[in-house]
Amino acid sequence: MHLNSFVWQTHKRAVLHVTATCSVSLVDPPIQMDPLDGKDIEANPTDSETMELPVLTQPGLGVTTTTVTTISQTGGDWSTGLFEVCGDASTFLMGAFVPCCLDLSLAHQYGECMCLPLLPGSTFAMRVGIRERYKIRGSVCEDWTTVYCCYPLALCQMIREMKKRLKTQIYTVSTTLESS
Repeated sequence: MHLNSFVWQTHKRAVLHVTATCSVSLVDPPIQMDPLDGKDIEANPTDSETMELPVLTQPGLGVTTTTVTTISQTGGDWSTGLFEVCGDASTFLMGAFVPCCLDLSLAHQYGECMCLPLLPGSTFAMRVGIRERYKIRGSVCEDWTTVYCCYPLALCQMIREMKKRLKTQIYTVSTTLESS
C-alpha cells in the first residue's frame, strides 16, 4: 500500500504539510553479511519503502488581529458647572429627592459594584476617579469640599459628566488577517 504525499503551496514557497508514505511487504527484505565483522546488514530501502513522519500541525487560515481604538475627550474643566442643573431635569430631580439612587447609578456608569455607594467616602473616591480618568482640572481638596458640602449637586455634576464623556467616545475597529 502506498499513499501519495500532499504539498500545500503558498505564494513563493512550497511547504510540505502532510506526507504519509507507507509500504507493506509480504516477503522479508534480503539480508547481506558484512565481510569485515560478519554482522547482518539490511539492504538499503528504496524510496517506496521509507516511512516519513507526518507533520502534526496543519496550516491555519492565518492570524486575525482585531484592534479597538477608543477616543474620548480629556482635559479641561468639568463640562457643566456645579449649579447648571437645568439642562438635565431628570438627573436634577433624582439628585434632589433620592440622591442615594443617583449614587447607585453613578457607581454603575463608573464601572463599579452597585454596593460601592454604601461605603463611606465612596462618592468622593468616584469624583476623584472621574477627574483623573478624564484629566479634568482640580484638586482632591476641591473634590472633598464639593462632595461633602454640596452632595446632591456634586452627584448631578458627576452624572452629567459621565453621560457626556461616554456619549462622545468614538470607537474604531479594524481587523487584519495575516496568512501563515
